[in-house]
Amino acid sequence: MMGGGAAMAGSQPSYVDPTQATQETGRPITVDDVVQKTAISAGLALVAGILTVMSGLYILALPAFLVGLVVSLIVIFKQKPSAPLTLVYSGAMGVALGGITGMMQQSPALQGIGIQAVIGTAGVFFGMLVVYKTGAVRVTPRFTKWMMGALIGVVVLMLANLVASFFMEGGFGLRDGGPLAILFSIVVIGVAAFSLLMDFDAADNAVKAGVPAKYSWYLAFGLMTTIVWLYIEILRLLSYLRQD
Repeated sequence: MMGGGAAMAGSQPSYVDPTQATQETGRPITVDDVVQKTAISAGLALVAGILTVMSGLYILALPAFLVGLVVSLIVIFKQKPSAPLTLVYSGAMGVALGGITGMMQQSPALQGIGIQAVIGTAGVFFGMLVVYKTGAVRVTPRFTKWMMGALIGVVVLMLANLVASFFMEGGFGLRDGGPLAILFSIVVIGVAAFSLLMDFDAADNAVKAGVPAKYSWYLAFGLMTTIVWLYIEILRLLSYLRQD
């Protein structure tokens, strides 16, 4: 959905245009289709991550991340469902996140942080699903507008902090592990969590519009990019909180 802005950049593009999709033929999509494809993708990412940590092949993190980034850009610009690309993205990001997590866990202070991040990510995911299903927060045009503004704002701050880090140690302090960094991470996790509501709404609208079932892979891709982003931010926050 990957570091900071890169993860975010891939986390918002996969909302199906019902008008365009319904012009295609095929069995109408169901909720089960989306659930199954997302479960397969998430399961693949989890297995790939675990195998990377267990094997100690952390050197694969960077090339796997680059593969995931390229694949995500292809899916975003094509805006067409693709099972192979969704699975390649999920597997690649699983390896990348596994490598990052494994390297972090080499520090005695960060042992077991990967399990905590997985549990935290799953907790936020299912928590936001309950929020969406109960209607506690509704995805309205105004909500979408505010979310897009928040996403752009977070990306701008991340990029500004990155540029500033070239001229001053720690940049603006958004990623140095200090109090401001902890606060910023909490805000970003909140934005990522509420982005899940937009993903759920996209799936709901696709089912209501009767788009072809093959679009379940496109929706699964959107959910995976957000989940990847969420995991990274939770992992980052946990690393801040567990610093000596």
